[in-house]
Amino acid sequence: MSSIALRRLSHQVRLFSSSAAMASQYTTRIIGAPNTLEHRVYIEKDGNVVSPFHDIPLFADQNNGILNMVVEVPRWTNAKMEISKEEPFNPIKQDIKKGRLRYVRNCFPHHGYIWNYGAFPQTWEDPSQMHPETKAKGDNDPLDVCEIGEQVGYVGQIKQVKVLGIMALLDEGETDWKVIVIDVRDPLASRMNDIEDVERQLPGLIRATNEWFRIYKIPDGKPENNFAFSGEAKNKKYATEIIHECHEAWRRLISGESPAKTASYDISIRNVTVPNSPGYTRKDDPAYTSLPPDSRKPPAPIDPSISKWFYIASAQV
Repeated sequence: MSSIALRRLSHQVRLFSSSAAMASQYTTRIIGAPNTLEHRVYIEKDGNVVSPFHDIPLFADQNNGILNMVVEVPRWTNAKMEISKEEPFNPIKQDIKKGRLRYVRNCFPHHGYIWNYGAFPQTWEDPSQMHPETKAKGDNDPLDVCEIGEQVGYVGQIKQVKVLGIMALLDEGETDWKVIVIDVRDPLASRMNDIEDVERQLPGLIRATNEWFRIYKIPDGKPENNFAFSGEAKNKKYATEIIHECHEAWRRLISGESPAKTASYDISIRNVTVPNSPGYTRKDDPAYTSLPPDSRKPPAPIDPSISKWFYIASAQV
């Protein structure tokens, strides 16, 4: 084996070991049955609840460019699970619209979400900031992430990922960045270092991702979404700049420089790891000690209509 190959192998072993150590710290505290209004997934570190928005570090290993990602929606599933910005310690829950649980429809030939979908902790798309290139303000959420590895994740999983690129969805007038990443433990991770590697290794995935986001709201009577940059996926360097911008926006939010409550939103900044934050909460605080214990139950049945295919005229198969 050549010295270059040996160095590459030892680097991969280091990534694997640091990823495994980081992943093993986090577990899930599950409340109620999936597919019900009361269902929540809290994240625990060493058995104690932490906020996936504020307490999990963005960087798992900054020197090697490894970031933590919170899986909200496992690949192939339809339930629109997301970090609750409003509830203390930000459990993951299913989105609700008009009092009903929200599911993403199957737009042929896609079934559910086509990647492990989630968010970067300690990031925030500031709704007061207009992005100079997209000409639209942030969507008031943590930064969205599409993890394209082969393993199907689970709700609340903390994956260690490397950044490959980014797309800029314009969703109902807001900038809604979608960062393309791969799990560092994926068999293809060593061959994927930038956006052009995705097309080389996984041909068709970027085009399918563009189509998925364009059409996924059409079955619910919404118009087709648009992308900035004519739908082009920008490279790793560009993605990294956006991630740092959103991390800095989160720092302003958690420190109180940016308001957590305005006329249009009310974000919980309760946390257990940022002592200089107005939301810092001691573990003997009643808001923390009153968090519900694990009460996991089997999933409730899903309405069979969620399995229906929708055939969209503009979709390119």
